[in-house]
This record gives sequence, C-alpha cells and structure tokens, in this order.
Amino acid sequence: MKKIIAFAGSSSKTSINKQLATYAANLFENASVEVLDLNDYEMPVFSVDKEKVQGIHSLAHEFYAKLGSADLIIISFAEHNGNFSTAFKNVLDWTSRINAKTFQEKEMLLLATSPGARGGSSVLDIATKRFPFQGGIVKGSFSLPSFYENFDVVNGIIHPEYKDQLLEIVKAI
Repeated sequence: MKKIIAFAGSSSKTSINKQLATYAANLFENASVEVLDLNDYEMPVFSVDKEKVQGIHSLAHEFYAKLGSADLIIISFAEHNGNFSTAFKNVLDWTSRINAKTFQEKEMLLLATSPGARGGSSVLDIATKRFPFQGGIVKGSFSLPSFYENFDVVNGIIHPEYKDQLLEIVKAI
C-alpha cells in the first residue's frame, strides 16, 4: 500500500488548495492518505540568527519526518503574488536546514488552483522547476483554473476535461 502525504501550500482554514490536494490524494487506489495542515507547523520566520540561537525548530523536524514517511507527496500551492505563500515558504526554509534535499528523493505530484483563469500556474511552474534540486522526483503537475466553477465539494472536479487530465496523471504515477 502506497503512503501518501498531502497538503496545501496555504495556511487558510478554508483553503481551496487543501480541497484539491485531498481530492487528488484520494484518487489513488490502494493508498493510505494523511492530509497535513500547515497551521500545525507554524514557526517563527526563518533566519540564520534564530537558527544559531535556537537551533532548527522542532516542528521542522516533525514536518521533515512526515515527508520522509511518504511514498508520494502531493502539494497543492496557493499562489501569493506569483509565488509560494509565506506559510509554505517558511516551513520549506526551516525544513531545508535539516537537509537541502528536503523531499528526500520522494515522488511528488504538484498541483495548484485559484479562483482565477491561470489556476496558480506561476507558482506551479516555480515548484516544478525548483523541487528536483531539493530532492523531489516530480512525477506530474496539474493546474485547475477557476476553482469555484470547476470544483464541487461533493463531486470534486466537475469539468470533464480537467478531471480526465488529473486522472491520467494519477494513473501514470
């Protein structure tokens, strides 16, 4: 059985990206899914000065261990000004101090969505290009545009073309 760790790159309590990550993770057959919440890993803003005084935050160690326990990591990114949310970037910064290969050579499915027509495609592009340098084996990526028109909390992705695209990616992983 494949162990999947899924989460949103967002600290929003009503995150549409958490909905998408959870939905995608549950498309995999014969898998156990654990959905993380970045709010459980809230740490002071990373700085080398804080690290020198306090060491690497214990929550960074916990997050790193969660990533290490996975066979597949699924992240759906919120896009803030074309980039990662501050909440995600901070967790990534702290965790990368444990090991620059933060994702520990784990397979990854990278996602993004937004209310807009671009569906978080800018941040998805950044992650897809960056994460292989941080030990991520990116097996697929998917952007869902116009979340509120294309996703339903009961049925998931309701636009047939987008649903088929994601199912094809899942099948290939």
